Amino acid sequence: MLRIHFTPDDLTRVRFAPRPSPVPELHAALMMLGAPHEELFFGRWRGRLSRALPAAAGPLADLVPGGAAPYFLDVLGGTREEGFALIRASRPEFVRSELERVYAGGGPVPPWIRALHGGEAGAWRTLDHAQRAAYETVLAPVWPLVQDLHRAEFTRHALILAERGLGAALTASAPGSRLRDGVWEWPGVPAVRDLRLDGRGLLLLPTFHWRGGPLVQDLPGRPVVLAYPAGPGLPLAPDGGGTREEALTGVLGRTRASLLHALDEALTTTGLARRLGVSNATASAHAQALRAAGLITTTRTGRSVHHERTPLGTLVAGDPS
Repeated sequence: MLRIHFTPDDLTRVRFAPRPSPVPELHAALMMLGAPHEELFFGRWRGRLSRALPAAAGPLADLVPGGAAPYFLDVLGGTREEGFALIRASRPEFVRSELERVYAGGGPVPPWIRALHGGEAGAWRTLDHAQRAAYETVLAPVWPLVQDLHRAEFTRHALILAERGLGAALTASAPGSRLRDGVWEWPGVPAVRDLRLDGRGLLLLPTFHWRGGPLVQDLPGRPVVLAYPAGPGLPLAPDGGGTREEALTGVLGRTRASLLHALDEALTTTGLARRLGVSNATASAHAQALRAAGLITTTRTGRSVHHERTPLGTLVAGDPS
């Protein structure tokens, strides 16, 4: 069981990642490639990707000789380039200690790992090429789908938070978990682990490849990152066209999703009702729900009421403007 201990101050520092992070998602996918379970659903996916992975990605397996990856790979970054740059910027002593930790069980150490331990530029190029090759094969074809699923999960979290509070939003991300007396308990984790935030904050990051238990980044001086399995629970296919609209509709409902998309410009309640083909009362009720979730704002000027999307609403709607 995983137990996350919150102080009252910690509860004010819980955040939800506004966008997916490519490097953690890539690492989750690579972990899933090597996981032995769920063969019924993931067997063909593993077989297809294993055959497609180029030889340049092979060195990544050397980083997990015992199944545990070095912690200097635990980075975020809003883009692939940001994530790779954060890995490259790891302190040399941290890289050395982590490589020594994962190879502490003995066994032969590949020459390029020895070179990485010594900080050689060629070894860093090997790692960079391997990660890029893996990204292009495993994640790039489904990255638009990951973005769509993340928007839907973000919206679900925002709605639950607005309607039922933080405790409900936390436990909804992990069915079977519970929050009591300031401790968030996750059952099903093989070993008992107590995690204390110590004022660092907690970032919730849904992952759409990993189907195991929660993945925790717990490094000194950084917010704790909790990556939890989300999405459909099935292998992601690159041909999932229309996912953004379907996912948003599934979370908000058709009318609220249409309302959010309609607000690419400020509209009155009457204007919204006309655009959606509903009554003023219906448009007002749905606008109130989206306002409570922080997706739109409403302002009154004289006798007119105008609605417009917040930056969060624009992010959720997937509008590039």
